[in-house]
Amino acid sequence: MLKERVEKALDSIRPALQADGGDVALVDIDEEKGIVRVQLQGACASCPSAQITLVMGVEKAIKEAVPEIKEVLSV
Repeated sequence: MLKERVEKALDSIRPALQADGGDVALVDIDEEKGIVRVQLQGACASCPSAQITLVMGVEKAIKEAVPEIKEVLSV
């Protein structure tokens, strides 16, 4: 199931986010368009590097684990 694969990818990077006082939550998956929506939480929500974390960490991990995902958005 797609959601389980995305959650597993998030679990793989979650320890690094939590080490900095943050976290990430899966909000929604648009399977037709290949778009995942996540919410950065805790320290990650207000961090100046949040966009870098989203693209280089979260999006990279999800796309590697679930190649059919085309885009990861923060909501």
